[in-house]
Amino acid sequence: MTEAAHPPEDLVRAVRAAGIRDERLLQAVRVTPRAAFLPAGHQAHAYHDVPIPIGHGQVTTQPSLSAMMIEGLDLSGDEHVLEIGTGLGFQTALLARLAAGVVTIERWPDIAHQARSNLARQGIRNVELRVGDGSGGVPDRAPYDAVIVSAAFPEVPAPLAEQLRLGGSLVQPIGPGGQEQVVSFLRTPTGLERRRLLTPAHFVRLHGRYGFPS
Repeated sequence: MTEAAHPPEDLVRAVRAAGIRDERLLQAVRVTPRAAFLPAGHQAHAYHDVPIPIGHGQVTTQPSLSAMMIEGLDLSGDEHVLEIGTGLGFQTALLARLAAGVVTIERWPDIAHQARSNLARQGIRNVELRVGDGSGGVPDRAPYDAVIVSAAFPEVPAPLAEQLRLGGSLVQPIGPGGQEQVVSFLRTPTGLERRRLLTPAHFVRLHGRYGFPS
């Protein structure tokens, strides 16, 4: 199947059908070619609303699920965003179109290298990509206006909450890995306040010093 058979607009329709109403986000999905962020051999499925394996037991986040999580951040366009789990960069690219800048961290060097190449080929410059332990965030670039975590843990790791500014939003799948509730949080003077449940989902585990043992 070719891109012509399953054009990008198919993905926009799937995201809209999942309940996404943010027109800026829908436009970002429309103009960001998912096929450019997938491993060789998977382009035929680029505009299907499905996860794709990317190695190391990882998969891309299903596009409609990424969109739900991004919408849960309530981005207006001038935010400094932290993303935990770059993958091959598709969600990163969406965030980059919706915020002033993105700091993203990926655990696996080879996946990060490919993501960096993918983003560069699309001319996306407002992204700083790090390789390392995402459970600890990126403290030297904090505070962040928004944090999005693309891996599961039963609670929000303390460093991620601490690196979020007061009034900032954080979205994370809360659970053991494989059966989660994706939750939106607000940073308040007393800590994180749960705002709303976005969706049930299935995610890989968040590994690291403040996550599951590697």
